[in-house]
Amino acid sequence: MKDLELIVDSMPFLLQGLGLSLLLAALAAAGGIMMAVVLALLRLSSNRFLSGAAAVYVNFFRSMPLILVIFWFFFLVPMVIGRPVGSFYSALIAFTLFEAAHYTEIIRAGILSVSRGQGWAAAATGLTYGQSLRHVILPQAFRNMTPLLLTQGIILFQDTSLVFVVSLSDFLTTVTIVARNEGRLVSMYVFAAPVYFALCFAASRVVGGLQKKAIR
Repeated sequence: MKDLELIVDSMPFLLQGLGLSLLLAALAAAGGIMMAVVLALLRLSSNRFLSGAAAVYVNFFRSMPLILVIFWFFFLVPMVIGRPVGSFYSALIAFTLFEAAHYTEIIRAGILSVSRGQGWAAAATGLTYGQSLRHVILPQAFRNMTPLLLTQGIILFQDTSLVFVVSLSDFLTTVTIVARNEGRLVSMYVFAAPVYFALCFAASRVVGGLQKKAIR
């Protein structure tokens, strides 16, 4: 009973942490996808230099632990610009650049899943390469890869728990603060588990529904 009262009393603080986790995940996903579209097109470019540079970026970040990337940008960004930018923006930059590498491979696969005939047909109607990408290829590619993009978004939300290393009060960090202050480590972590499960399970059901729709 005391544990339930503690959770209820701490709910505003916990919701604040959950809101930060969701905000960070949403912004990093949006920024990562926008970067990934460019990187995916570079990866598919016939120019070896551009394709190789994009490949180096993708392979480098996909080979690094996310927690290390967060540390890098937390300390590196202030050194580069000469002033502190805060934990949130450092983490956001790190997440965006890291996720862009993962989204790139998803988007590249999505573009390749579109029949080449679609591009030829677009060119035959007088569309430029850029217009065919914008109006024909990318819309179909995004429809094909939406489930994978959302799945990566779920993983991204789970990974936001790593921002405790730069003293950001995400959901798991607020749970930990309450647990330590009140001496309720087990009960608070038991509470956190179903919250993560409920959010991720709901999102996974959406992904499953989209996959079934795509198969039809």
